[in-house]
Amino acid sequence: MLTDRTSESAAVVFLLDVDNTLLDNDRFGRDLSDTLEAAFGEAERERYWAIYEELRQIGGVADYLGALQRFRSGLDNEPSLLQMSNYLLEYPFATRLYPHALDTVAHLRTLGTTVILSDGDVVFQPRKIQRAGLWQALRGEVLVYVHKQQMLVAMQQRYPAAHYVMVDDKPQILAAMKQRMGHRLTTVFVRQGHYAAAAEAIDPAPDITIARIGDLRGRKLDDFLPAAPVIALAADGTSPRNPL
Repeated sequence: MLTDRTSESAAVVFLLDVDNTLLDNDRFGRDLSDTLEAAFGEAERERYWAIYEELRQIGGVADYLGALQRFRSGLDNEPSLLQMSNYLLEYPFATRLYPHALDTVAHLRTLGTTVILSDGDVVFQPRKIQRAGLWQALRGEVLVYVHKQQMLVAMQQRYPAAHYVMVDDKPQILAAMKQRMGHRLTTVFVRQGHYAAAAEAIDPAPDITIARIGDLRGRKLDDFLPAAPVIALAADGTSPRNPL
């Protein structure tokens, strides 16, 4: 269900990434690799991932279905080919949620408006969120962009607030958002997935670092708020001292 919050303003909005933040997307990638190799062989598995990487470089998103569409070339008579789309769309992402991910979502919703803010394509990424049970847990409060760090004005127009908290496994994304939003954003780095060791070289460093998503269950609202007073919002939902 779509919501319209443009006329409302929250005290705090929690923004949650999905891949390797709420669910183990690396594990999904390994499962997909194993399935491709079992069905088509090692060489074809590698060809799929080469196509995937090429599309990611061109479009900036993980396009699993688009890669599959191009992967079909030369495999039209393979019986397993038509099963791969079903494998992707029906993959049991709920079994790949990190421990206490849904408990964490429920806890954050008691502290403030909580929203998924994810990168991804317009078909597979929403399907993943739905299959994981996250769409329902977030009551449909979901945003999916190609590059979320470039869509902060749109995000704030959709969810105006005095302060924001971004939870992500990619420290470079957190740093880019912090540079644009300043003290109106608290960044939380979750050391999960293949970016777990990347924060040391990132400037600005994350405000909060945790080992796993479930660690947020014990946090209080004050833990996420800056020590300085929060600046009042301008009419367009941005900070007058920190325009985007």
